[in-house]
Amino acid sequence: MLEFFHTPLGHVIVVFAQALALLVPLLIGVAYLTLAERKVLAAIQLRRGPNVVGPFGLLQPFADALKMLMKETIIPSGANRGLFLLAPMLTFGLAMIAWAVIPVNDGWAIADINVGVLYLFAISSLGVYGVIIAGWASNSKYPFMGAMRSAAQMVSYEVSMGFVIVTVLVCVGSLNLTDIVQSQNHYWFGFIPAWHFIPLFPMFIIFFISALAETNRSPFDLPEGESEIVAGFFVEYSSMSFALFFLGEYANMILMSAMTASLFLGGWLPPFPFAPFTWLPGPLWLIVKICFLLFVFIWVRGTFPRYRYDQLMRLGWKVFLPFSLFWLVLTAGVMMAFGWLPHGV
Repeated sequence: MLEFFHTPLGHVIVVFAQALALLVPLLIGVAYLTLAERKVLAAIQLRRGPNVVGPFGLLQPFADALKMLMKETIIPSGANRGLFLLAPMLTFGLAMIAWAVIPVNDGWAIADINVGVLYLFAISSLGVYGVIIAGWASNSKYPFMGAMRSAAQMVSYEVSMGFVIVTVLVCVGSLNLTDIVQSQNHYWFGFIPAWHFIPLFPMFIIFFISALAETNRSPFDLPEGESEIVAGFFVEYSSMSFALFFLGEYANMILMSAMTASLFLGGWLPPFPFAPFTWLPGPLWLIVKICFLLFVFIWVRGTFPRYRYDQLMRLGWKVFLPFSLFWLVLTAGVMMAFGWLPHGV
């Protein structure tokens, strides 16, 4: 029986089972993230939020999914039918396949490849294509304006995100995400976690704010600016095609939170090396960190007003880009001056 899993067919079955074991909880998490967002925003605004469908409103995501399934998919008469339907599937698909290299524990990754960071960066860069295709294929001026906004925004903030990631790689000496997490598996003075967010705190802040812009979240939700362009690039979408965009955005939020946790917050590692912190298994610690970062995503939405477009661009090009480049050079210079080798060397 064990020999079967070493054959090409057996390997495919194992990978498929691993993907299923990761994607099913992820999709459930996406569904309940929508409920969590509505509940947290309700608490911020001193109201109750969804509380009718099921106990405490816990069945609300399934009611929303059923409503979307029952609706008719309307395609505008002047739209490019093929591209119009392809765009939401592309956005959702990219949000799913990026999880292939995210380690949830030591050695627990569908594809534990040595260029995992490059893979993630490439997949996140491709996400803009779904938005551009949706805006262009809708054959309407508002979606097209939203798509152009999104393309400029995502390209602008990916540059500073790239420099932040390179700064972490300089400290680690490896592109493998498991190695990046393991490089944080020690403690200063025996109890202070040596996570990257402590020495690279400004880069941690820049990365998280850039993640907000990359996922088109408030206060950087200019591509979906209701007050100017109705709903942005998916204004013509309805039914399940709209739901795929919706799910893709929330899946990207979870992905960016997982990336932030792996790069800066020790991934699956516990915050302290003694009980009761060591009692929880690694995947649960990763989930706790992701949930905390998702709470901050929602907290920011309930707190900050939307930026003007010139403010958005100025922050990306005139603040984040030069500062992240400066911190990268500073980090490399300090490591050279003190003779510190990367953890992976």
